[in-house]
Amino acid sequence: METIALGVEPRVIRKKEAAKLRKNGIVPAVIYHKGEETVAVSVNEIALNKLVHSAESHIIDLQFPDGKTLRSFIKDVQFDPVSDRIIHTDFQLFAADEVVEMEVPVAVSGDSIGVEKGGKILILRHALTIQGLPANMPDHVSIDVTNLDMGHIIHVREIPMDAYTGLSIMDEPETPVISIAPPKKETEAETESAVG
Repeated sequence: METIALGVEPRVIRKKEAAKLRKNGIVPAVIYHKGEETVAVSVNEIALNKLVHSAESHIIDLQFPDGKTLRSFIKDVQFDPVSDRIIHTDFQLFAADEVVEMEVPVAVSGDSIGVEKGGKILILRHALTIQGLPANMPDHVSIDVTNLDMGHIIHVREIPMDAYTGLSIMDEPETPVISIAPPKKETEAETESAVG
């Protein structure tokens, strides 16, 4: 997993301060670690967007103006329900030997039988919660869809984790992750025949 440097500025929590920061393209954030005091910081919105909207997960080196660096990962992101802009982020610190839970993006590999027949791949879960040591965390969880036919679904319990040492998926086993939807015309024809 790639490590990315991200500049952060310490901030003081005051009334209406978060709104002022957001107007200037700055996102309020917190840094926390079990048993330690939470630290309030702010982050450049453009730099944070690149990390949040990436197809890969990252370890993030939070760099303070005084030269101090803290290793972390993004634990939670809050979005504005109207504009979809990031309005707050939580960074979690970790030790190298500490088991963590991290959101890891889903990536698709292989040419699906269902797609070759005209179906469309639907990614129902864009990220999975993976538990393990930070050093073992992958950039993404690759799911082979070669044998996935039209109308079929891959659930969490069906994702092989043998390639990922010491990692496990924490999401519910019955959670659907990827499916192949039939072409629209076929669906419309089925609906008309059912109605008629």
